Amino acid sequence: MDILRRNSVVVTGNPEGPTVVLAHGFGCDQNMWRLTVPALAEDHRVVLFDYVGSGRADPSAFSPERYSSLDGYARDVVEVCEALDLRDAVFVGHSVSAMIGVLAADRAPERIGALVMIAPSPRYLDDDGYRGGFSAEDIDELLGSLESNYLGWSAAMAPVIMGNAERPELGDELKNSFCATDPDMAHVFARTTFLSDSRDDLKGVRVPTLVLECTNDAIAPREVGAFVHEAIPGSTLVTLDATGHCPHLSAPEATNAALRDFLAGLR
Repeated sequence: MDILRRNSVVVTGNPEGPTVVLAHGFGCDQNMWRLTVPALAEDHRVVLFDYVGSGRADPSAFSPERYSSLDGYARDVVEVCEALDLRDAVFVGHSVSAMIGVLAADRAPERIGALVMIAPSPRYLDDDGYRGGFSAEDIDELLGSLESNYLGWSAAMAPVIMGNAERPELGDELKNSFCATDPDMAHVFARTTFLSDSRDDLKGVRVPTLVLECTNDAIAPREVGAFVHEAIPGSTLVTLDATGHCPHLSAPEATNAALRDFLAGLR
């Protein structure tokens, strides 16, 4: 199968500039980066894609076995990088994609030379001495609701995830993105996301890393950003004056400014 078609890969921006790969989170697609691309395109080659099971990716390529672990999504990333022959690309991952990027960089260090982690969480479940933001009962209820009534779950959760209640159009956009995803494929990605534990993987990161957190995020509380920053040697933590789990949509100016500052420092 043509990898670039499989993942609906789009390459835009400056073909002579450094490459930035933008990776969406659960229930989303590459359109979620539409406010980021213009801020990067003049100076950077920008690669967008959809994970199998999301957006315009080829649904026939979906495999519950492959995508029942984050490693399956990381393999997608590496295969896209190989197909484009990328070297030292900057991988920008939102939410669960931040951890997928960690795995991809470990698999193919020659392909990914830096990481940007937007609202990352290596583990959503609370643990001894660790606050992920969700109890075991929370996760069970979340997954049970998602699997029994995906459209209802989408309508209820999207505004919570997005935050910014005074801007309901943002929550509506996320809800519509969720609802456009095949429920069976979404169930697999949700379980993979919310039951994952990537904390030990952070210690192996050896590339320049920017961690972007929001001041108020219902999915990844501030303690998570601090944990990720402390776990990755030499990483930079920036707290955006933003509410919700999707600052590239709710606070694009602040997000893009932090991203551009980090990219400028890599040159």
